[in-house]
Amino acid sequence: MTDTDAAGGPPSTDRPQTSTRDHTELAERLGAWLAARPGATAGRIEGLTAPDTNGMSSETLLFDAEWTDADGEHHERCVARLEPEASAVPVFPTYDLELQHRVMTLVGERTAVPVPRNLWFEPDPAPVGSPFIVMGRVDGVVPPDVMPYPFGDNWLFDADPTDQQRLQDRSVEVLVQLHGLEATPDEVAFLDTDAAGDTPLRRHVNGQRAFYDWTRGAGTADELRIPVLEAAFAWLDEHWPDDEGPTVVSWGDGRIGNMIYRDFEPVAALDWEMAALGPRELDLAWMIFIHRFFQDLAEQYGLPGMPRYLHRDDVAALYESLSGHTPRDLDWYLMYAALRHGIVMTRTAQRGVHFGEREAPEDPDDFVMHRVTIERMLAGTYWDGI
Repeated sequence: MTDTDAAGGPPSTDRPQTSTRDHTELAERLGAWLAARPGATAGRIEGLTAPDTNGMSSETLLFDAEWTDADGEHHERCVARLEPEASAVPVFPTYDLELQHRVMTLVGERTAVPVPRNLWFEPDPAPVGSPFIVMGRVDGVVPPDVMPYPFGDNWLFDADPTDQQRLQDRSVEVLVQLHGLEATPDEVAFLDTDAAGDTPLRRHVNGQRAFYDWTRGAGTADELRIPVLEAAFAWLDEHWPDDEGPTVVSWGDGRIGNMIYRDFEPVAALDWEMAALGPRELDLAWMIFIHRFFQDLAEQYGLPGMPRYLHRDDVAALYESLSGHTPRDLDWYLMYAALRHGIVMTRTAQRGVHFGEREAPEDPDDFVMHRVTIERMLAGTYWDGI
């Protein structure tokens, strides 16, 4: 995601700080870990870098791994995701990397969703200071978050409309493929939150309430309240869907900025840390809303953006045609997507304050970059004319 600067100007083109780790030391420690794996006799890490335009919650690293074992010499282009340091103001209260490893394995085995090849999961924090997972790197391009792709001057914005349409359609198809995953309740039980509630959706929302309380430091001397988010929670309670529909495996952060593309076709679905169980509309609304969030930013700074891209009506109609499921209660799920994103943005803003990248706002609602969007949703006017 992106953020405004402390003076309220245009979004910064600098990637927000997410870590204080020294990359040279980290490469050495990863190399030592690789060499110490069972059966290995040597290991080395080269070219360790962090992505410039995406990946703001977990710490994501790109590198080349070389190691030797009984089968000979190996070379693999890798991506690692590390649990962030507590000192770096992590976005989420917990990072279940085993869950991410398990859900990617399950999705890769049971669906046509393209997921990176899982290489290793290391639960022990000792080797590099936190648990981590390592995946094979997938070549391709990703619609940028910094600067957001609707701002222009990037490969997706500049593409032919036919190619843009193909990318949109194939991305929605990925959600359909995911939601068609067949598994027993026991096989997906690890994705169900331990929050209170008698349905997966109730537990999902209550889990977000707990996330919000953690973000605002509930029960501490510095407790913060964000009225616009609390109003959104109240609205959700008042307008709860009559029929939650079938429960599926939900990606949680399924959006085009979390996919790698080649020739405008998705070749990898990334970032499964928010995976859970819930209705299909969780993912559908998230994909629609995150684009609208970026489009609103573009319009705020006088840019045309991509106003008809990933339009709610087009996405819902395509999803229905591909899946046979008619999306329901989209206003509700879009409000929930805006709320969920508001909690995340609050935390990333707090991290920016911690690293001196911005000042804390006088009005707590201004921690939420899209507070006006939520306020208009609450008033029932946001989708007018969109």
